[in-house]
This record gives sequence, C-alpha cells and structure tokens, in this order.
Amino acid sequence: MKTLKLKPVLVNAALAGAALLAIFPLLWMLSVSFMHNGEASNYPPPLLPSAPSLDRYRELLKSGGFGRAFLVSLSLATISTLVSTLLNALAGYGFAKLRFRGRDTLFALLLGALVIPGQVGMLPLFLMLKQMGLVNTWAGVLVPSMASIFGIFLVRQYAMGLPGELIEAARIDGAGEWRIFQAIVLPLLTPVLVTLGVLSFLGSWNDFMWPLIVLTDGNLYTLPVALAALSREHVQDVELMMAGAVITVLPVLALFLALQRYYMQGLLMGGVKQ
Repeated sequence: MKTLKLKPVLVNAALAGAALLAIFPLLWMLSVSFMHNGEASNYPPPLLPSAPSLDRYRELLKSGGFGRAFLVSLSLATISTLVSTLLNALAGYGFAKLRFRGRDTLFALLLGALVIPGQVGMLPLFLMLKQMGLVNTWAGVLVPSMASIFGIFLVRQYAMGLPGELIEAARIDGAGEWRIFQAIVLPLLTPVLVTLGVLSFLGSWNDFMWPLIVLTDGNLYTLPVALAALSREHVQDVELMMAGAVITVLPVLALFLALQRYYMQGLLMGGVKQ
C-alpha cells in the first residue's frame, strides 16, 4: 500500500523537476533583464538581481529602432494571421466538403510537399519576389505566410467531421456556397481556426530567416532581426540582450496562455480524421 501511495508522489516530483528544468532558462532570462550593467557577468552568475532595475527596458524603448521593430512585427503577424487563417479555412473546407475533379490527387500532392524542407524553396521564392519587385518590402515578408499546407491539412481534417446533412440542407434552402461557409461552417470551425491562428501568429512573430533574407533596410526590420542587429552592437551587454529577449517572448507567451484551451481542443480534434 505504501508503494502504491508513493508512486504518484515520485511521478509528480519527476514531472515538476522536468518542468523546472524546461522553464529555468526563461526565468533566468527574466531575472537578468532586471540586473544592472555587467552584473550577469560575475562569477558565479547570480540567479537574482541585487537591486532590480528597469533601466535596460528604458534603454530599449529609447531606441527608436527596437520600438519600431516591435510595431512592425505586431502588424505583420496580425495581418499574416488573419489572411492565412481565412485562406487555409477556405482551402481546407473545400478539400473536405466540396467535390471537384482532381481533389484527392491535388491534396495528395500537397501532403507530399510537406516533406520538402522550407529552406529548399527560399531561393526560388526569393527570385520570384525579386521579379515582382517585392524584395525589401513588408509584402515580401507576408507572401510565404499567407497559406500553409499544414494549415490546409489541419482545417480539412477538422472539417471532415462536420455534418454533411447540415450543409446539404442549406443548399436545398437556396443558400450559396459563400453564405454556407460564412454562416454555418465558419462558426463550427472556431476551435481549429483558433489553433491555426495561434500557430500562424507564433510562426510569423518568431520568423527570423525569411525577413533577414528579404529585408535589407534597417527601418523595415522585424523584431527578431532587430534583436540580432542589436546584439552585434551591444555584444557585451548581456542584460540589455535579455531585456530584448523578454520583450520578444512575452507577447506570444501571453497569447498562447490566453488561448491554450481552444488551441489544445482544435489541435487534438483536427489531428484525428473524423
């Protein structure tokens, strides 16, 4: 009996220890951001600031480039999330419920493209955007994130479980396809669309490679690129770098925690074919 009672305690302790190990770097990053200049470079490194200060955050806010990059990332991530969620929802619903020639073959080709690394397509995509005059523009940053194969797959799998009788009844009543999608399908897709929106926002906000390739003007930099540029200028200022990292992480962390329930529901239900 004692062994049976002890087992849950050991399991919970192991889980708590693993969670602490996973979150410790984030907690230390937050702690260092409140330290004074050079304090984090002491040996051994302190875990907590001796006198917490907001000087590093004030210094970042005084830097026009970093504040501008924050607004740029927020705007691009918001636009990318709205556009990609709508386009993925339309495509996913089409593959799930609409009948057209070559539907299954086209969807199979899309799934096959999932195994191709994204880096492979960067060069042809860059050359295409260059021909269109979109290099060094925010539109060039947005184009790759306007739709994704994984997003289409996720919505399609979720939409497969929607009642076909409801859609057919709406068609019999004379509703058009756009009206059906807007009034019936879209509300039913809310859990998976929230999941897709969170993933799209996280992907756009954290994207570093593509904006670095497309953007050459420092005034157009997104937050991750601006943080990398700032690290080159202040390579020895660990505290300032940690403050920048906190500002970069907190918005997406707050968004994920706020929508966690919908995110998990959509991910679990969308990943299993109904």
